[in-house]
Amino acid sequence: MSTDLKLVVGLGNPGAKYAGTRHNVGFMALELLGERSGFSFRQQAKLHGLAADTGIGEQRLRLLMPQTYMNDSGRAIRAALDWFGLEPHQLLVLVDDMDLPLGRLRLRAQGSAGGHNGLRSTIQHLGTQAFPRLRIGIGAPAENPAERRARTVSHVLGPFSKVEQPCVGAVLDAVLDGIQRLQRQSFERAGTWINGFRYDLEPVD
Repeated sequence: MSTDLKLVVGLGNPGAKYAGTRHNVGFMALELLGERSGFSFRQQAKLHGLAADTGIGEQRLRLLMPQTYMNDSGRAIRAALDWFGLEPHQLLVLVDDMDLPLGRLRLRAQGSAGGHNGLRSTIQHLGTQAFPRLRIGIGAPAENPAERRARTVSHVLGPFSKVEQPCVGAVLDAVLDGIQRLQRQSFERAGTWINGFRYDLEPVD
């Protein structure tokens, strides 16, 4: 039995100044899907975001990039679920994760916010932690906890380096592949592939 995936939401911050930053990797995945599939996103005031859809019939997917800024992402997600008459289990949130190294993905059916403001807002607006999320590793700025805290904001709001670009490309490909698998396969089977994905950065001389 395949999953009942109907809505994919990529998290990020709106505006050119945030384009391509680590925090916007959810946006980047949906933008790539649009480029490859030949559709464009349109501003939908009632959904507080940029929306599109792809596929037909049972394979139709609604796509959303909230324009509320990361800390208020849940407002747009709640609006979209209500507008399309969907339940939280039919949702997939694409979100950056500093606790995962770049080149790794983690699919979960539910869970806490894990310190992520976008997930925290979503949990608050949906009133539940039981919604699927695909965490996209962006790596941590440092291993030392104090240094990590000090550099977190500049890290997540900073761009990927030139050395990281091939890895980012492979990761975004894998995210799109993972979405297709979730449409065709069971959550568990798709999750086994997604969670087993690994792209190792080339060591720097």
